[in-house]
Amino acid sequence: MRTSTLIGRYSAFAILATLANLGAQRLVLMAGETPLFFAAAVVAGTALGLVVKYLLDKRWIFADLSTGLRAHGRRFSLYTAMGLVTTAIFWATETAFWAIWQSHAAREAGAVLGLGVGYVVKYQLDKRFVFNTVARG
Repeated sequence: MRTSTLIGRYSAFAILATLANLGAQRLVLMAGETPLFFAAAVVAGTALGLVVKYLLDKRWIFADLSTGLRAHGRRFSLYTAMGLVTTAIFWATETAFWAIWQSHAAREAGAVLGLGVGYVVKYQLDKRFVFNTVARG
C-alpha cells in the first residue's frame, strides 16, 4: 500500500473511531454530569472507539483477513494491550482539559488531541506487535 493511501485510511479511521467515542460519551453524559457519569462516559467511549478502530485497522490497514474466534481473540487481546498506553495518553489529556476548563468543548478538545497523539503511537505498536505476522502487499 502506498504511504499516502495508508495515511489517508488511517486518518479517516481515526476520525471515525473518535466520532464514535465522543458520540458514546455524549450519550452517557446526557444522563448526568457527576464524576461517576464522566468516568462511565470515558469508558463507554473508549470501548466503542476501540472496537470500531480494530475492525477497520485489521482489514484495511494491516490486510489481516484471518477469521474465527481464535484469530480475533488473540489479535484483539494484543490490540487492546497496545492500546493501554495510548489510552492513558488520551484519558490524561481529556481529563486535564476537563479539570482545567470545566467545559464540554474543552473536554472534547482534550479528547481529540489525546486521541490524535495516541493513534500515531498506536499504529507503530500495532505494526510491530499485533499485526507483525500479516503479509502486507
